[in-house]
Amino acid sequence: MKKILFISAVSAILFVQCGKDSDPFLIKNGSIGNLNKEIKIKQIDSIFAKDSIVKINSSPNALETQGEVEIYEKGGKQLLLLSPNIENDPNSTISNIQVFDARYKTEKGLNSGSTFKDVKANYTIDNIETTINAVVIFLKDTDVYLTIDKKSLPEELRYNLDLKVEANQIPDDAPFKYFMIGWDSNGD
Repeated sequence: MKKILFISAVSAILFVQCGKDSDPFLIKNGSIGNLNKEIKIKQIDSIFAKDSIVKINSSPNALETQGEVEIYEKGGKQLLLLSPNIENDPNSTISNIQVFDARYKTEKGLNSGSTFKDVKANYTIDNIETTINAVVIFLKDTDVYLTIDKKSLPEELRYNLDLKVEANQIPDDAPFKYFMIGWDSNGD
């Protein structure tokens, strides 16, 4: 019995110690800070208990968190916008995250305040899609995707919707309009 109590105590100490070492702002495949792709939208209240949570599209009679959620620090700085796979289901997992705070960064240092030069130096571009007002850049082997406003592109690339934009046509100093994380839905 004493061995079981001792092992339990040591395990608890190790568990708590490991939790202290994790970076609450690190973006890795399948996770961002304390969030991971398995977390349900209804669990957001407990994960961000020290922050302010704004429920954007929540049903007025909902008992649990559902729909899109904005996360703010207590001081008012916006951190994240979380979008679930299924809007009105509190058991839905998160499908997209818009990152506002530059403290959230990938293992290679990419964050919302980075430029396209940082992307080229550290990542392989998987695909570039052109939209009416922006280009969306998907990075290989990562959940991160980026949007760059067409205003940051050379004049000849801004107005032709049929033109395929290549990575070498995007200026190094082009900032990100949106810094996003996308997680595939797992049958939700």
